[in-house]
Amino acid sequence: MALPETETLLLEQDGPVLHVTLNRPESRNAMSLGMVNELMAVFDAVADDDTVRAIVLRGTGGHFCAGGDIKDMAGARARAAGGDADAFYALNRRFGEMITRANVQPQVIVAVLEGAVLGGGFGLACVSDVAIAADDAQFGLPETGLGVIPAQIAPFVVQRIGLTQARRLALTGARFNGVEAARLGIAHEAVPATDIDTRLADTLKQIRRCAPHANRVTKQLVLNTLSQPLSDVLDQAAHDFASAVASAEGAEGTMAFVQKRLPQWAE
Repeated sequence: MALPETETLLLEQDGPVLHVTLNRPESRNAMSLGMVNELMAVFDAVADDDTVRAIVLRGTGGHFCAGGDIKDMAGARARAAGGDADAFYALNRRFGEMITRANVQPQVIVAVLEGAVLGGGFGLACVSDVAIAADDAQFGLPETGLGVIPAQIAPFVVQRIGLTQARRLALTGARFNGVEAARLGIAHEAVPATDIDTRLADTLKQIRRCAPHANRVTKQLVLNTLSQPLSDVLDQAAHDFASAVASAEGAEGTMAFVQKRLPQWAE
């Protein structure tokens, strides 16, 4: 696997875990178009790589992501003034393509949420498989207070926490901390900032206990429940189950259980 060259992301592979760190600390890791494109490139590069089992998303400088980049908005405004009628559409829709890609990424996405988790950062949190928040992190959807809308984020917020809470947060721009984010279901847990690294390590250990291919198929199964008829989901799940039982992973998992040892993929 060859990882792409990146300017706004720090990439570090640690065994089966790829750490992707948003690296624009001067703007609290605001999501520029360059960062969006680099995230897309990273997701594409590892999508078919079975050796990468988890992707950790985090931010430098004590912040996850403070939302969209104002400079990109200014650039789009200049292009629109110059006659490009699709400037704002293209900028916004590209973020939607990236967050959609993150949502279906075969690996387990673990988001470490510290400091500002706003706008686009909030959206990324809502498509993670596991979200660990610092209890003092600051969450919010500030778009309507700026005269714009959470256009590409809103559907994923609704899927994450339900319609009624999504309406409240989007239509008030309320700010809240990591404890409240965990209560709402945006994050799965909130811990003191000093405990974040320990909790992340525990989570990655849990993921390593799960069979790589089984995890990929299970993630797709869960996502299919949102878009396919139940009978179709269950029919495909039965086929996938039969394949899993007959696979090398299935044999190793069963043998490890009988022999009271860890399976090979967890060692």
